[in-house]
Amino acid sequence: MKILEYTDLDTSSVNASYCKVKEALFRDDFRSAQVKKLVNLTHGKFYRAKLDVANRLLFTLVRHGDEICALILEVITDHNYDKSRFLRGALIDESKISDIDLSEAIKEAKPLRYLHPEHTSIHLLDKPISFDDTQESVYRQKPPLIIVGSAGSGKTALMLEKLKHAEGEVLYVTHSGYLAQNARNIYYSNGFEHHGQEAHFLSYREFVESIRVPAGREATWRIFLTWFFRVQNSFKGIDAHQAFEEIRGVITAGEKGILSREEYCLLGVRQSIFPEKQRSKLYDLFEKYRKWLVEEELFDLNLVAHEWVATPRYDFIVIDEVQDLTVAQLSLVLKTLKKPGHFLLCGDSNQIVHPNFFSWSQVKTLFWNDPKLAGRQQLSVLTANFRNGTEATRISNQLLKIKHQRFGSIDRESNFLVQAVGGEPGQVLLMTDKDAVKRDLDKKTRQSTRFAVLVMRDEDKLEARKHFATPLLFSIHEAKGLEYDNIVLFKFVSGNRAEFNEIVDGVFRDDLSVETLEYNRAKDKNDKSLEVYKFFVNAIYVALTRAIKNIYIIESDTGHRLFTLLDLASDGNVSVDVAESSLEEWQKEARKLELQGKQEQAEAIRRTILKEVPPPWPIFDEDRLRELLIKVFRDKVPGNKAKQQLYEYAACHDEPVLAERLFMDAQFDARGSFKDHLDTLGRKSYVPYFSMQTKNILKQCDEYGIDHR
Repeated sequence: MKILEYTDLDTSSVNASYCKVKEALFRDDFRSAQVKKLVNLTHGKFYRAKLDVANRLLFTLVRHGDEICALILEVITDHNYDKSRFLRGALIDESKISDIDLSEAIKEAKPLRYLHPEHTSIHLLDKPISFDDTQESVYRQKPPLIIVGSAGSGKTALMLEKLKHAEGEVLYVTHSGYLAQNARNIYYSNGFEHHGQEAHFLSYREFVESIRVPAGREATWRIFLTWFFRVQNSFKGIDAHQAFEEIRGVITAGEKGILSREEYCLLGVRQSIFPEKQRSKLYDLFEKYRKWLVEEELFDLNLVAHEWVATPRYDFIVIDEVQDLTVAQLSLVLKTLKKPGHFLLCGDSNQIVHPNFFSWSQVKTLFWNDPKLAGRQQLSVLTANFRNGTEATRISNQLLKIKHQRFGSIDRESNFLVQAVGGEPGQVLLMTDKDAVKRDLDKKTRQSTRFAVLVMRDEDKLEARKHFATPLLFSIHEAKGLEYDNIVLFKFVSGNRAEFNEIVDGVFRDDLSVETLEYNRAKDKNDKSLEVYKFFVNAIYVALTRAIKNIYIIESDTGHRLFTLLDLASDGNVSVDVAESSLEEWQKEARKLELQGKQEQAEAIRRTILKEVPPPWPIFDEDRLRELLIKVFRDKVPGNKAKQQLYEYAACHDEPVLAERLFMDAQFDARGSFKDHLDTLGRKSYVPYFSMQTKNILKQCDEYGIDHR
């Protein structure tokens, strides 16, 4: 049995006995090592070997292919199992520990997706991780460091492992709130602690709010689009998506501030989506946009990045998925560093689906202004893919070749193909858009948490819902950061035939027979094809890389040249195994999606699968509270109903200032002291939870969900 060791394992106090036990485990001699299985643990399978009279060795078993390995975790001194970081305070009675059944233990070994053929050191986050040579090299490098890696390359895990060694107040920040929270959960899993570190895991929006909370609501793409439809007659010939990207990624994105009209019109050909003759009109739109923000009490995170003043606070910063941020936003984050250069950045420009005109050259320009940083700057590329199946990776690489052949290199840093490592073979199937095909696929997948349907844009969901009942239906913007065993791509190409005709124009199969991508910029600087069509190429790339195993592509135009170039042919005999998930699995999926901000899909699960209904009482979320405050204090709506609800809210959440304002400004007499009401009105909603009779509470959980308010 191969012996693997956790990187933080310390055996210095028991080195001689450890070597003997390690040798016995290597020989599969569990009897000599006196191995026993620890029982009554729900979070994993753990075993202990006897080192000496007082000390024990904790380990678990992992499997890589057909190879079983013992992963040594820690030394437990003086029988203090309750102090083990891996056992989570479990009380272990050695007299009741059972002997190990080796055959059963082997069956229960956790799978390890990748195992280095020579190295035996294992990193540990939420699961054991074996670094390949490139990852190990990056792990040992000192900051500042920029990591470029494809989807599934393990770049986030690598950054979190490096973060563990930072001292003081540290920050992990990324565009997505879910990714930030998920990174935090992974970081602290298995009882990890660093007493010399105070770590913060924030979305970029939360980071901005940690400096100062912007007034109003954020101007998102959907809000912008609604406004653009109202003014588009004055800006004919300007596309909404391109205008939004130009405002976010060009006019307001620079580190030095918002571009003036003159500066914007003088930009080089490759620095803007729009030709010179259209830029003045686009700037008119931008000025109108800024006035609209003020009128509607909205804020733009790019404009905020220029207005907020950041002070040095953090000793170390990690920025994940940096391609989702603009240079202005990145600059604001880095200004909170106490010492320049104490940072890690990582991302992948092939996954850009948020409009920001990102390029690695712009990111590096930030550091060239500081000669010391420029000299130390290191950029590492991770080309291995540990997530996707080999067939999905092959198709993704074909797509990258097409993109490279048609548009040239995006930049030097993203000019690479991906290598599938450790994933399952999987399959990518092209299916004809026929009712029978969709009906059969829907029937077999609608009850499974392991299948998701992706469409290009939000407006494409309506058509997809006619054929697929699964609540796991996402636009490509929503799909970022997700992963499922099986992915269905619905009419990505057929619904955008003209755009994909342009994308494959002039590309032939012989052009794609290369194994590497050579750096080669587009010859015509005036060619805006990449900026115009990159969303469509990147959308398919992101969709393909969401699948761990299988991809099902449904298209009406299966003869499109793109599929020929991808080496995909329509298969009339597609076999999909029937999959049905338990209610518990659906509950976990709904909760996961809520944390990711995918409220639409989470609510669909609760409504269609879990059969939950909204509670009949009013829910005091932020919107409801804001509505009541406006009614009572601004609009002075007559009557006491809204005032009573606000007072009960104040009592429930111990908000004496709100209670006082209700009395002073709204003339609301609660008849009694606020302190007394804390124990009456304040506890009214919670009284049933303190009762021995839980029947009604459990019934409410069944009807309204376990997270109901």
